[in-house]
Amino acid sequence: MTTSETSPPAPDAARSAPGPTPTAGGAGWERELLEKLALAALQEQRAARRWRNVWRAVWLLMAAVIAWLLYRDVVPPKPASTPHTALVEVRGEIGSESEANAAAIVAALREAFEDPGAQAVVLLIDSPGGSPVQAGIVNDEIWRLKEQHDKPVYAVVEETCASAAYYIAVAADRIYVDKASLVGSIGVLMDGFGFTGLMDKLGVERRLLTAGANKGFLDPFSPQTERHRAHAQQMLDDIHRQFIEVVRKGRGERLKETDDTFSGLVWTGQRAVEMGLADELGNLDYVAREVVQAEDIVDYTQRESVAERLARRFGAGAAESMWRAARGAWPAWR
Repeated sequence: MTTSETSPPAPDAARSAPGPTPTAGGAGWERELLEKLALAALQEQRAARRWRNVWRAVWLLMAAVIAWLLYRDVVPPKPASTPHTALVEVRGEIGSESEANAAAIVAALREAFEDPGAQAVVLLIDSPGGSPVQAGIVNDEIWRLKEQHDKPVYAVVEETCASAAYYIAVAADRIYVDKASLVGSIGVLMDGFGFTGLMDKLGVERRLLTAGANKGFLDPFSPQTERHRAHAQQMLDDIHRQFIEVVRKGRGERLKETDDTFSGLVWTGQRAVEMGLADELGNLDYVAREVVQAEDIVDYTQRESVAERLARRFGAGAAESMWRAARGAWPAWR
């Protein structure tokens, strides 16, 4: 055995021997990680695309439903040509900005009177009152349409028929109520707030400039003068007198007047019949079946569309209501 056969390899030979390189394994790991990240991003994009398609379908469905609601509200069903009872509802507060406004009620009344199949017109009322102007317009139109078309008009009260609502009801030939209905409130009010005392305590100065001695009339931040109070009371008395004249015209000799009749009180339906404020106990079906003798009821009520209702609730109507609350309300029967 020779020395060269048993000696260990030289250091340089060991360093140059073939073997795995660490850089090759590192590159494979990074490539695998990048592939996973790219795959995850692709899956996320696909999921986002699917959700976008789902939301588009949902919005299209909602748009279709809203369009159908708008079409259904704007285009009322055609009235029946066979003999029927025409129905016009008066619900909620009566006012130019409410659903129970004179323009809508009058339009419905005209359509009902002009339909040859309508044997009579029934006003279905459930309202606490509201604007004397709007009620006066409807009352005058009922008298005009009755004379023009020679058709009877009946008022049917559900829960409440007070103030401006009763102003409308007295134009009917007969008024039917439930024994527990609330009827009456033949009076006028004007309400508001005064903040002068609070402003003095807070040290707030009111700077109101007017052209016209009475332009600040009803300003809630200015003290009420005796002259302004008397003027406001005179207006209320004038409107109250108009209300009384309309009630006497509509009820005639059936009205049994007492000191409380025009005091602004309300009564139950049964008591209203005894006082001559109403004629008989009865509901809509009873009137259509027994009085009009046309059981088929066709609704002519003009209703707001969904878009109009949303605009009124969340649009300019909200700002106007806040302004009216700050300024004080105009005379109303309620």
